[in-house]
Amino acid sequence: MDYVFCVRSVRAGEFGSEPGAAAEPSPDHRIGKRDWFAKVQENAISGTFAGHPSGDIVMYVHGYNNSQKTMLARHRKIRKGLEAHGFGGAVVSFDWPSADSTLNYLEDRTDAKKTALKLVDEGIAAFAALQRPDCRINLHLLAHSMGCYVVREAFDDADDRPAVAAHSWSVSQVMLVAADVSAASLEDGNPKSSSLFRHCVRLTNYYNPFDNVLSLSNIKRIGVAPRAGRIGLPGRRPDKAVNIYCGEYFDRHKDMLGDDPSIAHNWYFEDAHFMKDIFFTVQGNLDRHEFPTRLPTTEGNLALRP
Repeated sequence: MDYVFCVRSVRAGEFGSEPGAAAEPSPDHRIGKRDWFAKVQENAISGTFAGHPSGDIVMYVHGYNNSQKTMLARHRKIRKGLEAHGFGGAVVSFDWPSADSTLNYLEDRTDAKKTALKLVDEGIAAFAALQRPDCRINLHLLAHSMGCYVVREAFDDADDRPAVAAHSWSVSQVMLVAADVSAASLEDGNPKSSSLFRHCVRLTNYYNPFDNVLSLSNIKRIGVAPRAGRIGLPGRRPDKAVNIYCGEYFDRHKDMLGDDPSIAHNWYFEDAHFMKDIFFTVQGNLDRHEFPTRLPTTEGNLALRP
């Protein structure tokens, strides 16, 4: 079963590409909110901790220019990719308004900011409220492209609202993939990302210098600062931040990943080795430097093992 919560608008019985209230993929798939959370939580349980049920929920946040068809296909690739390495938890997706036109970049950024709060209200905070002493379920975020911007804005805005900030909430692992976020905004002490780092156990940034979608030469990106998904995190970053260089790995394997012109930005969903690294990250059992999928590199970074 696929678990998705959607905040696209609905017109004439179909989803549009503008913000709306939380809704279901189709009337036939409708399930009550309480039942939805209960089913996800039940599906997430994969073992025990201190004699109590335990498990993991990985929440996928897609990027811009993603139709619902693309979102669902990648959702399933993430689930199958993790399960292939032994993941026994649940994968859910946050489906925010995003057009399937490459000319809609700036509008999608506006929509991303508008709907970021719902990621906390309808997702993270709701899952946190369900936590009980007798059931340990860890919540993780896996964000791709502009979905990383949605995550950063969600955390930042949530801390500005007393009703949310007054309650204790956090996630375990935040994984930024091909992040369409200013690298400078993730520097230690930057107010735009301070909430993000404060409310997670670890943040892992996967970046690829061959990512043509995040290139400054891309016509849609004129005037946009260098992105974390292309150049990595800045040198001054919090201790809980992990920088994973994927350039050499991608360059060696790109011929096997297909001929999609945007493959340098989207290859992560197709690669079993990358999914294995995500699996180890979600598990949280190994030190960041001990993953068999990684190698040390310069400037305190790590690299996906080629």
